[in-house]
Amino acid sequence: MFKVIYLGSHVERKDPLQGAVSRQADVVQIFLSPPQAWAAPKIRGDEHELLSAELPIFVHAPYLANPASANPAVREKTRRCLQEQTTAAAAVGALGLVVHGGHPTGGGTVAQGIDNWLEVMRDLEPECRILIENTAGGSAAVARRFDDFARLLDALRGAGHDVGVVLDTCHAHAGGEELSSSAERLIRFAGSIELVHLNDSKDDFNSGRDNHQSLGEGSCAMQDLLQVVQVANTYTVVETPGGYVDQARDLSVVRSSLG
Repeated sequence: MFKVIYLGSHVERKDPLQGAVSRQADVVQIFLSPPQAWAAPKIRGDEHELLSAELPIFVHAPYLANPASANPAVREKTRRCLQEQTTAAAAVGALGLVVHGGHPTGGGTVAQGIDNWLEVMRDLEPECRILIENTAGGSAAVARRFDDFARLLDALRGAGHDVGVVLDTCHAHAGGEELSSSAERLIRFAGSIELVHLNDSKDDFNSGRDNHQSLGEGSCAMQDLLQVVQVANTYTVVETPGGYVDQARDLSVVRSSLG
């Protein structure tokens, strides 16, 4: 059990340590390469500094990575991307690489998406633990509905893959999962939650749309957001809009609310 609540934010790759200071963050999440591209991470020269820092770091994979894709070319690019990202994440001492659950394209099914994940992971040698994040949209998404997410985890772990989970509150709400009990239900089938993405949602419950909002300004009840933090009892980062000033405010609100 955590004796201290670790609250932080997604920060810019340019200077993660200063990004943490400006937000008074206890933990950070970063991209190591552009999120909308397949480009491999580049060596920036601060890897040893980040590795040696006491600041906990998580890395988010590019959004293009989709292990559930029905397209073999996308799956191959995803496998290569995840190999490159886990190697670079290990170099900065990351606690995990966050990967969206994804979905099969076209008329694919959840079962096919899970099989595609198994194919991608079969040839992967991750140097950092892969953490799968629940998603907001897609009728065949493998991690939108928690029942499907449980099937994915069972399949991957049954095949010997040590994967963890990330709970995004905006995604859960927009994906049609009751936020107040989401952390408890996820822990029930996953065993633990490695990271919480604490985001409000611009859109309504079960909208299927992934649009983050600052805490207390969207359609998620603040008491439900706080409930997730308390029950998950793990590292928590905000990915809310507005830059470091607004994100620092979000973290302050959570700290003061939790006492």
